[in-house]
Amino acid sequence: MDPKQLIRHIYKKRAAWSHKGQHGRLLIIGGSYLYTGSPIFNTLAAYRSGCDIVKIAAPEKAALTIRSYSPDMIAYPLKGDYLAKKHVRQIIDLQKASDAMIIGGGLGREKQTMEAVKSIIRKTTIPTVIDADALYAINFPLNKNFVLTPHTKEFYALSKRKIGNNIKQRSAAAKQLAARLDCIVLLKGHVDVIADCIHTEINKTGCPEMAKAGTGDTLAGICGAMLARHVDPFKAACVAAFINGRAGQLAAKKYGQGMKASDLAEEISNVIRRSG
Repeated sequence: MDPKQLIRHIYKKRAAWSHKGQHGRLLIIGGSYLYTGSPIFNTLAAYRSGCDIVKIAAPEKAALTIRSYSPDMIAYPLKGDYLAKKHVRQIIDLQKASDAMIIGGGLGREKQTMEAVKSIIRKTTIPTVIDADALYAINFPLNKNFVLTPHTKEFYALSKRKIGNNIKQRSAAAKQLAARLDCIVLLKGHVDVIADCIHTEINKTGCPEMAKAGTGDTLAGICGAMLARHVDPFKAACVAAFINGRAGQLAAKKYGQGMKASDLAEEISNVIRRSG
């Protein structure tokens, strides 16, 4: 699979009479009393990936912090410090005006939050990226509208299987998990593995400087933007891994080990343009 060719196909020139929302409406569920950064990185990456509208549902204090970061951020406050089952109906209602969803970044792993995540995912009918803390709630079959984005530790939580750095081993393990959960698995690492129950692809873009907070959130944001544009989930995961890794390489070239996830997000549009 050639990611550059896919990018050229996805990012065709927009029609003159394009309208807001035609190129994706994304809902992000994330944040908590302690963590506010992840939904922001999701949003920055999604907008730089061409998404038209991004809305965030987050616990009250997180939502207020997210709003204050930038006027680009639309945040719906959920009462309380953490996502809980009382919020499920509100989130399902927000899905009605969304093409895709990301869930997980910064949620925390409170018992009430894990129960809410399970309930939301079971009721979700739109393509969804499940990332970060939300991965710890998954112990039931999904479907091919779901893309899971674990790193090695999160992969162990999902599969109870320890994996090393051998790419063949990682590919086989990702494929087995994808088959068991009937979804797409994007196993993050120095070399990313993207798998469903039949196919596997690898992505070699990226660099060691990306091993820091927030770069997984940008990956989820890019993938969410792809899903919101109705890109096939397996292809969306492949393209997102390529773009995120290449953007990280460009940011690292400028800032070295001092690069931040927000620096990576600013390079996303450059990767897309150069691939067109």
